[in-house]
Amino acid sequence: MKLSYGAKALLVLSFLAALLSFTKFDHCYNKNWVTPDVYTHACYTDISALYGARDLINHTWPYSSATNAVEYPPITGVVMWATALITPHGANSYHYYFLINVSLLALLFIATAFIVAKLNPEFWYLFPILPAVIASLYINWDLWAVASAVASIYYFDKKRLAPSALLLGISIATKFFPIVLLAPMFVILLREKRVRAAIKYCVASAGLAALINLPFAITTPSGWWRFFSLNGSRGVDFGSIWYALQLLGINITGVNLVAVITFLIGIAIYAFYLWKLERTPQLAEVAFIAVTIFTIASKVYSPQYLLWLAPLGVIALRDKKLRPAFWVWQGAELAYHLAIWEYLASYSGTRFGLPAKPYAIATLLRAATCLYFAAKIGQNVQEKVESAPQSTEFADSTIG
Repeated sequence: MKLSYGAKALLVLSFLAALLSFTKFDHCYNKNWVTPDVYTHACYTDISALYGARDLINHTWPYSSATNAVEYPPITGVVMWATALITPHGANSYHYYFLINVSLLALLFIATAFIVAKLNPEFWYLFPILPAVIASLYINWDLWAVASAVASIYYFDKKRLAPSALLLGISIATKFFPIVLLAPMFVILLREKRVRAAIKYCVASAGLAALINLPFAITTPSGWWRFFSLNGSRGVDFGSIWYALQLLGINITGVNLVAVITFLIGIAIYAFYLWKLERTPQLAEVAFIAVTIFTIASKVYSPQYLLWLAPLGVIALRDKKLRPAFWVWQGAELAYHLAIWEYLASYSGTRFGLPAKPYAIATLLRAATCLYFAAKIGQNVQEKVESAPQSTEFADSTIG
C-alpha cells in the first residue's frame, strides 16, 4: 500500500519523536537506573523499576500477591507480565525488558498520532513535537490506554458507537481514567434524543471493562483489588494540587472526601455546560475538559498523565485563537516535568535539587494553565457558530 505524503510525514515525525524520547532515557539505561541519578537526569521510568519491584523478572503473575500486586488494571498488568515472559534472562534482563516495552509504546505512540491526524488534520503535527510529550513517552505504560481512548473518540464522532464503546471498555480496563469520557458521551447522545443509545453505550463499555476484570477478581481477588484499594486509601501524592497546598502549609482535612466531592462538582458543572450549549459538540471538542477535571481533582497527578491530555488538547484545537492558551499550558507542563524530577532529587537527599515551595508553585501553575486551556476550549465551543445545520441522521450507528 502506497502511503500519501501526509502519512509519510506523520510516520517520520512520530518515529523521530519516539527516537528522541529514547535518547532522553538513554543515560539511565546505560547507568542501570541508579538512584538518585534517575531524578537528577530526569530519566526515571516505572518500566525498569517495577520489573524487579513487582517480581515480574521471575515471571510472577502480576496479581498473585495481596501486598505486591501491580497497581494497575488488568490489561496493563497482563502487558507487564507478558513482556516479562519474552524478556531474555541474564545480566541485561532489565535492559531487554525496557527495550521490548519501549518498542511497543513507540508503535502505540505512532498509532495515536495517526488517529489524532484523523480527528484534527490541521494541527495533528503538534502532538508528536510537543517537548513534554517527548519527555514523557516511556515513564509508564499509559499509551496502551491512550491509544484505545483516542480511537474510541474517533469512532464516537463518526457515529460508529459499537466499536467506540468496545474500545472505551478496553481502555478503562487498561488505565481506568477513560471512564470519565462516559459523561460527555452520555450527554451528547441525550442531546441528540437518543436515550436508548446512551444507555446501551454506557452498559456496553462499562460491561466490557467489568467482564475483562471479572476473571482477575475471581482468581486473584486480593491482588486484583490492590489497585482500587491503593487509589481509595492513598494520601496526597506528587503532582496533585492537594500535595502542593500541603507543601505551602495549607492542610486540608478529609482530603479523600474533598477530592471526590471536587471531582463530582466539576463533572456536574461540565455536564450542565454540555447540556445548555446551543449546539451539540463533537466529543473531540470537549473530551479534554472531562479528563482535566479528573486529573486536577485527583490525589496524584503524575508527569506522564500529560499523555492522557495532550492528544485530547490537540484534537480540541479547532481554532487558531486557542493556540496561545495551548502553548501557555504546554510551557507549564514542560516546566513541571523538569521541576518534579529535580524536586525528587532533593527529596532523595542529593546536594542539588528543587526545594519544596518552588515545586509546589510549579505544580499549581501546571494545574492552573491546564484549567485555563480547558476554559478557553469551553468558551470557544460555546461561541462557535456552525456554517451548516447539524445532521440528525445516524444510519451508520450500530447501537440504538
